[in-house]
Amino acid sequence: MHDALINDSAGLLFILAGNAAFWFYLEKRTQSKLFNFIPPLLFIYIMPAIFSNTGLITSKSPVYDWMGDTILPVFLVLLLLDVDVRATIKIMGRGVFVMLIGTVGVVIGAPIGYMVVKGWLGPESWKGFGALAGSWIGGTGNMAAVAEGIGTSGTDFGLAVIADNAVYLLWLPLLLQSKNLAAKFHKFTGVSDNRLDKMKEAAEELIVDKGKPHMRHLLYLIAIAFGATWIATNLAPHLPVVEPVLTQSTYKILLVTTIGLILSFTPAKTVPGSHELAMALVYLFVSRMGAKAVVAGLAGMAVPFVAGAFIWIFIHGLFILLAAKLLRIDIHTAAIASAANIGGAASAPVVAAFHDERLVPVSILMALIGYAVGNYAAFLAATLCSLV
Repeated sequence: MHDALINDSAGLLFILAGNAAFWFYLEKRTQSKLFNFIPPLLFIYIMPAIFSNTGLITSKSPVYDWMGDTILPVFLVLLLLDVDVRATIKIMGRGVFVMLIGTVGVVIGAPIGYMVVKGWLGPESWKGFGALAGSWIGGTGNMAAVAEGIGTSGTDFGLAVIADNAVYLLWLPLLLQSKNLAAKFHKFTGVSDNRLDKMKEAAEELIVDKGKPHMRHLLYLIAIAFGATWIATNLAPHLPVVEPVLTQSTYKILLVTTIGLILSFTPAKTVPGSHELAMALVYLFVSRMGAKAVVAGLAGMAVPFVAGAFIWIFIHGLFILLAAKLLRIDIHTAAIASAANIGGAASAPVVAAFHDERLVPVSILMALIGYAVGNYAAFLAATLCSLV
């Protein structure tokens, strides 16, 4: 809205950052169980959508474009610095492959779920499925990145956020309660107790705390992230565009992802504070996505979109079960692998703590693997949906 009350960059950034900060403050202050069922992410997206559609803030501004061009690749690099592929594989072993097969289930389930419900959705709604694939393979950062790469509208991104949370309300309790089925599951998969003991012992030795970040660390991180963004920005225009998915924006995100993964094998990964800074920028960006959303018509498409997401998650679950059977994996690893996909770094530790607290550190590492493959696999899922 051009006649909105707040149009200037500073005011918009204040509203977006204040909105994100408020919901996390409220969660911490009240300790309300509401946030166990409806995470702050949903409110962080919805409130700016209400603000922009009622005229409080504008839905179009150069600051939004700047955030897409700069803030998004910056937080992607910071997220990927924490990835430790070698440590995760060493401890989880075949469990990592269960997660990756679960990722394949997400990629294959996306076009199937979309094909069933696309008749009730808009012509560009496949982009919403692509964004949701980013969340279900990696996390919120991947969701935002894929949405930006393929040009997902604010409305379709909103549908993805709603579906993400609707499925989460059912899927998380299932992953938690699966612990009670351990005996039957292990008989089904043929897993040995010896493997469980070795995995838990290895997990106990894992140290993930990089220490308290100081001012110099934040400067290191800012320099690294902006440097990677600058390189990707200048390389992307030289790559061939293949519509509708492989655009210049997509290439930029894929290049940033690749650079971030390369940096995770360097001393840059030891700089403290990268994850915290990245997640702050992620939620600021989600707030920005909400501000650009057009609420009209959102409710009418929410039901079929969510129905398609439930079909999709069922397919992912089948792939997890198949992988656990073929690779002889325990119920704890299988549940963490699925949580690392569907819920990311926010849910995987919750599931791990419920199953066995010793697995919490490695569950975080597994979720970070999801960050690493999330953009690549989600763009593939989006491509398949576009073909449907």
